[in-house]
Amino acid sequence: MPWGYVGRRLGQLIVILFGVSLLVFLMLRMIPGDPAQLLLGEYASPEELARLRHKLGLDRSMAVQYWFYLTSALKGDLGVSLRTGTPVLKEIGPRLLATVELSLSAMFLATVLGMGAGVVSAVRQYSLWDYSTMFLALVGVSMPIFWLGLMLMYLFSVKYPLFPMMGRMDMSLNIPAITGLVLVDAVLSWRWNVFWNGLHHLALPSLTLATIPMAVVARITRSSMLEVLNKDYIRTARAKGMDEWVVVLRHALRNAMLPVVTVLGLNLGLLLSGAVLTETIFSWPGLGRYVVDSLMGRDYVAVQSCVLIFAVLMTLINLLVDVVYVFLDPRIRIHE
Repeated sequence: MPWGYVGRRLGQLIVILFGVSLLVFLMLRMIPGDPAQLLLGEYASPEELARLRHKLGLDRSMAVQYWFYLTSALKGDLGVSLRTGTPVLKEIGPRLLATVELSLSAMFLATVLGMGAGVVSAVRQYSLWDYSTMFLALVGVSMPIFWLGLMLMYLFSVKYPLFPMMGRMDMSLNIPAITGLVLVDAVLSWRWNVFWNGLHHLALPSLTLATIPMAVVARITRSSMLEVLNKDYIRTARAKGMDEWVVVLRHALRNAMLPVVTVLGLNLGLLLSGAVLTETIFSWPGLGRYVVDSLMGRDYVAVQSCVLIFAVLMTLINLLVDVVYVFLDPRIRIHE
């Protein structure tokens, strides 16, 4: 394990977070609108507005506001929501877990189905399966996610009510929060009715969110596998009389995984930070929907905190991808 490299990348995380926090702070202040006016309404008197601005610290200079925000963040205090008056970390926690559950389930679908389709397409190149899969992948990449989500909701929730339309589980069910992930908590509590109910609610949002990554993974896997299948060592393995599935899965797939892992890492980061449309369509109580509501309410503190968390997640995922490279290909060495 390249611990020196990992430590250096974690050190770079501090610089990244500083740059992201400064950039987001400045951009949010450029958005038209006054949070105090939004909170008090259009009939608020100038005295009431001034009093609220002073209470929220909005009457100070931008440099002072940023300094107070930065020093509080270094102490682990991301501030209080301007809309609700609740500590932001307390609001973000359960929503982040809901987004993680949705993103991981979508990533699972994209990985299994996308890689499976890509491998079969490469092995059966120029077959009907190959043409059909790549056509569907092209459609999947091109399809607007909000349109797909609405169509799935209409077909499978309204016209044929097979799946629930919104939420993480039925309102009549309740489960103690152990990890904050409904499926995991249901398994730990041996509440299988809650598990199947949560899985039922997760089906349409995760399928909607997985469509684009699944299509990208399928195309990348196919192209990478085609390149590897023409290598000399693959011909040698076949000449030795190995079973075809052993040649494909043990020798070809592992060596074709490097570009696929890169795409998977990028897509996981994008899913965690970009599930806004899916969460809005299916009323999923995640972080993306929270960011949209906070932006609409000019809740600077909540938006800044969410962007910081997204930046941390993206950096850690990229670091994980770099480390996975070493295990997949021993020829790769990360310089300490």
